[in-house]
Amino acid sequence: MKTGAFVCSCAGTCEVDLEAAREGVEGVDVAASSELLCGDGLPAMEQVIEEYDLDQLLVTCPEPGVQEKFGGVAEEHGLHPDAVSFVDQREDAGWVHPEAEATDKTCRLVNAHRAGLEEEAIARTRTREAGKRVAVVGDAEAAATLSEDAEVTLIANGEEFAGVDGLDDVTIERGRVTGVAGEFGEFSIGLEARVTEDCISCMKCVHEGPDGMITRRPVDIDPDAPDGEWTEVCPTDAIEMDGVKREVEVDQVIHPGGDPKARGGRIGYYTDAGPATMAAAESLLGGITKPDFLDFEMDVCASGESNQEGCRACYDACPHDAVAKPRPDEVEIDPIACRNCGACTSACPTGAVSLREPSNERIAREVEALLSTGADQGGWLSRGSAGIENPIIAFVCGERADDALSEYGKRAAAGEEIEYPPILPVGVNCADTVGESHVAHALACGAAGVAVLGCGCDCRHSGPDPKEDLVERLNRATRDLGLGERVGFFAPEAGDPEGFVESLSAFEDSLEPSPVPEGDHRADGTLLHSEHENPEFYNHGWTLESVRAILAYAEPEREVIRGLEDFGRMEVSDACTLTPTCSNLCPTDAIRRTDTGLEFNHEKCVNCGLCEEGCPESAITMRDGLDLSLLPENRAEETEEGEDPAWTRTFEGEMLECVRCGDPFTSERSAAKIEEEVGDLVAGLAPSAEGSVFEYCPDCRAFLLYDRGN
Repeated sequence: MKTGAFVCSCAGTCEVDLEAAREGVEGVDVAASSELLCGDGLPAMEQVIEEYDLDQLLVTCPEPGVQEKFGGVAEEHGLHPDAVSFVDQREDAGWVHPEAEATDKTCRLVNAHRAGLEEEAIARTRTREAGKRVAVVGDAEAAATLSEDAEVTLIANGEEFAGVDGLDDVTIERGRVTGVAGEFGEFSIGLEARVTEDCISCMKCVHEGPDGMITRRPVDIDPDAPDGEWTEVCPTDAIEMDGVKREVEVDQVIHPGGDPKARGGRIGYYTDAGPATMAAAESLLGGITKPDFLDFEMDVCASGESNQEGCRACYDACPHDAVAKPRPDEVEIDPIACRNCGACTSACPTGAVSLREPSNERIAREVEALLSTGADQGGWLSRGSAGIENPIIAFVCGERADDALSEYGKRAAAGEEIEYPPILPVGVNCADTVGESHVAHALACGAAGVAVLGCGCDCRHSGPDPKEDLVERLNRATRDLGLGERVGFFAPEAGDPEGFVESLSAFEDSLEPSPVPEGDHRADGTLLHSEHENPEFYNHGWTLESVRAILAYAEPEREVIRGLEDFGRMEVSDACTLTPTCSNLCPTDAIRRTDTGLEFNHEKCVNCGLCEEGCPESAITMRDGLDLSLLPENRAEETEEGEDPAWTRTFEGEMLECVRCGDPFTSERSAAKIEEEVGDLVAGLAPSAEGSVFEYCPDCRAFLLYDRGN
């Protein structure tokens, strides 16, 4: 594939040195520039496309209307419109930074975009069929609006609809909502009413009952209505003051003011009845086809084994009820309910669940390109030109933060004095996409700091202060690594550029130059010493790879790096009887039983807790944190020749050998414990035994007990 990069200064309004920008772009077949690419520079651009026979174009242009123009040019030259992609050199660079920094940043943005495109996933979709049944709770206007296209059930929920027009094609149900369960296409609404389906709407109860406590359409009784003789007036005995429950099944639910199970809501479940909701409900009538956001590999999942529960990271992290645990040791993901926030993927230590776009590898390559100075290319960024001196990688949420930065650029171009540090942006679906592996990798690549830009006070996915705990944890880890605090969370608001500029500037001022050089590290996303089945760039392995890269230049302040949740340290008490439960349960093979005890591989352990949960003796305690002394590269002097330094002895104990065949079959502790508990019950069953029957392996014990001298 031949790629061309085209840089524009937007009629000279961007503070971008075009000649220097051309020199700073890497990895393309040709780089060209123009003051007005969409105007006077367009013929030259077309000439370059033909001369170099380009089939992919990277263009610095954030304006949607002009982007369509470039798409048309591409089609005229035989390219697919999707072969043209765009980088924002205006709002993100030339309108908010001085020329040297803006030029440097523009080059890095183009390079990162090119690197990211090389890892772009092939699109994949999911489909779920559904009917046209829509339940609307208490809102007659919304029900009437939808009734033209949908089969609408209006649930009264205590409201009075007598005299309300427009409900001729609407089914009205009495009762108050007690709960909503299910998913798109299969919702079940629980209702409770004081009037049964035997009601004939004769209005006797309305006339005789307490004023204002009985509705006429549909006839229903307020739960707070007092009991009395008036309840006997019903000719069909339809009044049930203790309440009668039933369920209504529909495909979608509009419940204004309802309590959503997740802040982001669920597909087909809405807690308001505004125009956007009406449009969304109508668009889903009959079913949905949507992008498939996740890859899932149950084979490497650490959720559990043998009905024992282990890792719950994805289940606990998902804010949209898209992850279920039908059994303690199983995980199911609903691709229709998934909202692409990445919360489950940043939490999963094993890579069992991963985002398709952007994948961890794509994020890694973009970060590496943003922090590359082009030293090996002899480019503009490598020749000591002024530019970005203390690079900050910024993971920018695609929900609101990127819109706020765009607004800052527009306001700056309109004359407002808005200038903030030249952060290097990496677009993510949501701040929840970012986890400890992403931050560790950015620091391993030489970033002076890492900023997570999210929605702030009321994240659509995670609620208030969504990344407060992550930032606190990771700053603890960076302190322990000897880097000081280098992580911050920021919530840019479109209407408050001053607050963002002030907080980000203070963060930049707090950062010392990193001891880790820029642009030297390229991640493999794997463990250094371990054979594993996990996919590349799974969080645990990727984080450890990054920490190792950092430690080549930093002096850690502690042996145990706190704040890294994907690493566990195993402690075993004297209660251990060397049963094989923990080694059998461990999903990453980080525990093994030997003839002389238990051994633990810290490098493999993802801290799922399954061994601790399943230990029959409650002898295992797991603690968070990466213990550098347990890594194989730091244990070479402690291990004897032929021993694997990745394994450490966590418990000493002898295996018992069968007195008949000589095979080791259980631990001495375990045999002694069993004999203590049940020895009296089996005494005398094998008079010919050489010692205790518990000193025989199961096969030999069976032979001993059933042999009758024949």
